[in-house]
Amino acid sequence: MAGRINDDDVKAVRNAVPIDAVVSEYLQLRNAGGGQLKGLCPFHDEKSPSFHISPSKGFYHCFGCQEGGDTLDFVMKVDHLSFSEAVERLAAQAGITLRYEEGGYGRGSQAGERTRLVEAHRAAAVYYREQLNGPEAEIGRRFLDERGFDQDAAGRFGVGYAPAGWDHLVRHLRGKGFSDREMTLAGLAQDSRSGRPIDRFRGRLLWPICDITGEVVGFGARKLREDDNGPKYLNTPETPLYHKSQVLYGIDLAKREIGKAGRAVVVEGYTDVMACHLAGVTNAIATCGTAFGGDHVKILRRVLMDNSRSEVVFTFDGDAAGQKAALRAFEDDQKFAARTSIAITPGGMDPCDLRLAEGDDAVQALVEGRTPLFEFAIRSAVQQHNLDTAEGRSAALEEAAPIVARIKDSAIQHEYAVRLAGLLGILDTQFVVRRVGQLAKWARERAARPGPERFTRPPSAARSTAERTGPLVTGPALNLRSPAHRVERELLKLALQRPELIAPAFDAYGADEFTAPPYAVVRKAVEAAGGVGGADEEFVARVRDSAPDDTVRSLVTELAVEPLRAARAPDEVYAGMQLVAVRLAAVHARVAELEGAARRLEAQHDHERAAPLREQLWVLQQYARGLRDRGADAL
Repeated sequence: MAGRINDDDVKAVRNAVPIDAVVSEYLQLRNAGGGQLKGLCPFHDEKSPSFHISPSKGFYHCFGCQEGGDTLDFVMKVDHLSFSEAVERLAAQAGITLRYEEGGYGRGSQAGERTRLVEAHRAAAVYYREQLNGPEAEIGRRFLDERGFDQDAAGRFGVGYAPAGWDHLVRHLRGKGFSDREMTLAGLAQDSRSGRPIDRFRGRLLWPICDITGEVVGFGARKLREDDNGPKYLNTPETPLYHKSQVLYGIDLAKREIGKAGRAVVVEGYTDVMACHLAGVTNAIATCGTAFGGDHVKILRRVLMDNSRSEVVFTFDGDAAGQKAALRAFEDDQKFAARTSIAITPGGMDPCDLRLAEGDDAVQALVEGRTPLFEFAIRSAVQQHNLDTAEGRSAALEEAAPIVARIKDSAIQHEYAVRLAGLLGILDTQFVVRRVGQLAKWARERAARPGPERFTRPPSAARSTAERTGPLVTGPALNLRSPAHRVERELLKLALQRPELIAPAFDAYGADEFTAPPYAVVRKAVEAAGGVGGADEEFVARVRDSAPDDTVRSLVTELAVEPLRAARAPDEVYAGMQLVAVRLAAVHARVAELEGAARRLEAQHDHERAAPLREQLWVLQQYARGLRDRGADAL
């Protein structure tokens, strides 16, 4: 059995793979200032980026859902891996050979299950690609050639061929050390009537389906022979790796162009993705045997950064089924901040057919000639009615007006209401605008009306860790509008992000100088980690390790990632201002405490005990004056 991975190797893996390089495989990142980057969180649904990473510290934190940690934490969370699986994946990426505690180098005898399934898919993909060159695969090569795909195109997309025999892949993977259980669990094999595993894909052309990082997680197989009684397309079943509602074919190849151009093109099949990419539309992707749904929306939004300048283009056949599919896409449109458009292919051709018939330029023109989805949905509704009669125009209005009313942007909603009036030939434009407005108002009222199907998100779900206390940190909730709490937070951020600016003065501060209980606990964790005077590359990790519980660890990560409030790059002057503000607040609090105690004693005529308190007061008041006059020099 495999032992635990050597601690030094784990540290080497953490340091070898930059966190921004790993995170950017999953979502689009942009500059957040102060050396920070931000993007849409992959762990919860959001429209404004609250997911921040600090490349210099190697940590991430989401200020929406409070997820945070280092590179390994991110990989474990986003890909549902165990700790050892995450280390092994990043080690392979960095070319690091791991040592296990029992001795020896390389993989332990029992790697994590998910890692094994990924490796089985990787080996299967290589095997299938090699089989495409064999004599039996002539029928598959002919299929590709008839659709305009040569050998280079097949290689670019990793297209392969599954031999027609019962257990060719099974025997091949056994020779690579994979067990029957692993092959079945991966969806590469299935049990036969005799109970022995056989290949799931036989006598078919195969496309490897990759996740956003480029790892093969499944396959799509196309029927080639008439005597094949199976479906036209057969995909990998649901497995620990493959969930059809959560994968997009081609996303690994298209993600950079999608992020760069701010546009994604959604097509219907594997060959359509190939045709688009070969025609120069390299931001094309497709669903895998299922309709475009909410999970697909989440993937695209993270890659697009989901802003009003981005766009999603759906391509559909021009027949009735294609138009119906386009209208289904309208259901998801409001989940995007991006603009959504429809490109209807001429003559019922899909992009693959269009490229074959009219060339690459026609595919590019198809995408460029797209129609806004709102307009398409409205026109589709109106065209079903006879607009030459008053009854037909009234029916068309009642069908199309609710579509316009669902547009959330009020300015766009008004513009489309005016367009609808023109489409219907209704001269009283304001009548249509009022009707749309009335429907939109009713919809808002229904949404706001309480009911069993309406749930209110707990207030804490929308608050950051800085605005609440965790289960093991007691005390009043933080009030970030309090100047004291704001400056304490800023000083702790400096301690974690720019410790050199506040060393060694910060290390003389007591935890009692931080009036917010969670901040006082973080101050203790900083002290336990050696203080800012001993800060090095591992400092933040040591502070997190010194935290008493997960709540404080999460707060440490948050403070290490959150941008500083400085208007420009923080310097010693800015750091000194925060040091002085926290110390001055502590001095004022002690002055008030001593003043109250002295007055109580003087009211009892106990001047002997009050005298030393008055002396302390005088010293503290002089110290406060020095802080106000000379700033950090008085510390």
